[in-house]
Amino acid sequence: MNNKLEEYILSHIDAEPDLLKNIDRDTHVKMLQTNMNAGHLQGRLLKMITQMIQPQRILEIGTFVGYSALCFAEGLGEIGELHTIEIDDELEDYIRQNFALSEHGHKIKLYIGDAMVIIPGFEDESFDMAFIDADKKLYWDYFEAIVPKIRKGGFILADNTLWYGKVVEKVKSNDWSTKGVLNFNERLSSDQRVEKVILPVRDGLTLIRKK
Repeated sequence: MNNKLEEYILSHIDAEPDLLKNIDRDTHVKMLQTNMNAGHLQGRLLKMITQMIQPQRILEIGTFVGYSALCFAEGLGEIGELHTIEIDDELEDYIRQNFALSEHGHKIKLYIGDAMVIIPGFEDESFDMAFIDADKKLYWDYFEAIVPKIRKGGFILADNTLWYGKVVEKVKSNDWSTKGVLNFNERLSSDQRVEKVILPVRDGLTLIRKK
């Protein structure tokens, strides 16, 4: 997408809430990997998808600065809850600060640690929706850990599944992130437990429905 087209889209969708605009600005000033932030377009999409699905419980893998979590929380009803996992403990204070500033922050429970250790702890719990946006090398592992905890008819969203277009390029031997995304896409395409479609939004967003 070229800059002019992106500007046109952003000027013709719902405005980015002030808090999220500030978080995005701060992220570009303070963080190195600013592309990890959801941003205006994807944020409004995540909120709307949440409103469409109307989940009660959402699981998010990969909080980063909390932008996407706040978009999900915005789309949740008052009794809805979002459980979000972030492995980088240095981000915890910043994330909690962002949640505290939001009127939707009370719907969010933050876990700091390895998702592959934390997810099994939700023993008898189920979720209506999940969002995968963490270590690309582990995408399929996250998916397999999540599927049993998603109710029948529930949804999983996987971010970055076009991975800067690298999915159609020759992969370097040491490019483990691209290999992880390719492995996820290939295995998911033939997985009969779910229905799936890749949306060419931003860096690719795969919408998955558990049968």
